[in-house]
Amino acid sequence: MKAAVRVRDLCKDYVLGSEVVRALRGVSIDVPHSDYVAIMGPSGSGKSTLLNVLGCLDRPSAGQYLLDGKDTSQMDDDQLSEIRAGRIGFIFQSYNLINQFNVLENIETPLYYMGRVSSRQRQRCRELAAMVGLEDRLGHRPAQLSGGQQQRVAIARSLANDPAFILADEPTGNLDSETSAEILTLLSRLNREGRTIIMVTHEDEVARHTKRIIRLRDGYIQSDVLT
Repeated sequence: MKAAVRVRDLCKDYVLGSEVVRALRGVSIDVPHSDYVAIMGPSGSGKSTLLNVLGCLDRPSAGQYLLDGKDTSQMDDDQLSEIRAGRIGFIFQSYNLINQFNVLENIETPLYYMGRVSSRQRQRCRELAAMVGLEDRLGHRPAQLSGGQQQRVAIARSLANDPAFILADEPTGNLDSETSAEILTLLSRLNREGRTIIMVTHEDEVARHTKRIIRLRDGYIQSDVLT
């Protein structure tokens, strides 16, 4: 079976004046379909850089990144934009909802970028809202929702484009412990249903909900263990 994500000898350098900062130093990772992975590491370990590369927000300096078998390393900016819109579901710590949009419109956002929101797709987005328990909040705007509800909107939005994988960046970072547990339970349920999830976190308690923990240090993989 093709891996959802395959990274080979990935390197990323940043030039800061006369200094070269080596953020990633030959990272290789395979993430099979239906895996649930936590990426961890201290500040400066390279996890944010890896997140940006996996999300097609940044390009590697060297190495290869295959997403569903397609080599993103060779794509131009327009192609990468299409990949972000069509093949990756994003969940952010700060939710990143559009304040002027209601719940349903926010869930539909990835479809707008792809230039298509059919009646069938709108119904699918309604079903996603129901899946995260927000079927009675479709007309509400983000300011009318709690933090946990906003993150549920973000989770539903991440599924709107039927992505190859979900990339979650500290998804419980702004939530209290009870709401965090609810969000982690929802993510675990999505994984059991077959969704591939890669989650960046600095919290061991959050990482323990995943199937596998990859730890980075100084741009290298320090460990890769099953939980």
